[in-house]
Amino acid sequence: ILGALVKACSGDRLVDVRDRALLLAAFASGGRRRSEVAGLRLEQLAEQDPVPVDPKDPNSAKLPCLEIRLGRTKTTEADDDASVLLIGRPVLALKEWLERSAVTEGAIFRGIDRWGHLERKALTPQSVNLILKRRIAAVGLDPKAFSAHGLRAGYLTEAARRGISLPEAMQQSQHRSVQQASRYYN
Repeated sequence: ILGALVKACSGDRLVDVRDRALLLAAFASGGRRRSEVAGLRLEQLAEQDPVPVDPKDPNSAKLPCLEIRLGRTKTTEADDDASVLLIGRPVLALKEWLERSAVTEGAIFRGIDRWGHLERKALTPQSVNLILKRRIAAVGLDPKAFSAHGLRAGYLTEAARRGISLPEAMQQSQHRSVQQASRYYN
């Protein structure tokens, strides 16, 4: 489903670039909550050394990597050192968004008016949900059956499908409770 959503935002309009970066970053960073995506600020990003495609071969091709310092979330305090990594395609999408939008400080994901102009204010958590629902409708699915929380649940479900252990997936999703995380990890 995420692949179809990303394809639905493959256009060159500013809104397409933003939505593509938002969806990929929210999912790949462990399925961030919509409030975390809406509140993400440029100051939370830190460039990291590129990561080899094949960890066993340090000379293999490299993927771009960003660290997202989470700050205060539902399960962490503001002074916690919680962070997650974003690697590869989501990093490229996020960098394209930052370049095209000319965001140099503050909120990363911002509203775009109907004429395609970037607004100064950050998206709201509800806006993140509405963006997802709009893209869901664009690919012919029922928006009532989806919400932004599906990115969080979908991250853990996909981790399970790929054979990633639950504790390893929880490092990225930042779930504190094995019981809660295991509800999505099938």
